[in-house]
Amino acid sequence: MTIRPWPLPDGPDPRRLSVSLDRVAASLGAPSAQVLSAVFTAWPEVVGDTVAAHARPRRLAQGTLHLQVDDPVWATQLRWLEADVLARLADIAGPGTVERIRIVVRRDDHRAT
Repeated sequence: MTIRPWPLPDGPDPRRLSVSLDRVAASLGAPSAQVLSAVFTAWPEVVGDTVAAHARPRRLAQGTLHLQVDDPVWATQLRWLEADVLARLADIAGPGTVERIRIVVRRDDHRAT
């Protein structure tokens, strides 16, 4: 039995882990690690500290940003702000990266009050 190395599309040279992770993310319909980091890190700037204290991004896949809010009133507030939030996210992550927002109400008992 002959063992052959897995063929690499870019040649035999090593490549950065971030490149490999970005390829895996793209194959799963997720944006790059850099885009995810930008969206999640900038969240308080996008919605303001008050809203960010009650609403958190959970995942971003196939153009949909999934948010968790701790009370229905914050879900309503985010729906009202949706166009502004999408515009700010386009400035941060690039146009078309976040096309929709999906909001789930779920209390997080581990969060400080």
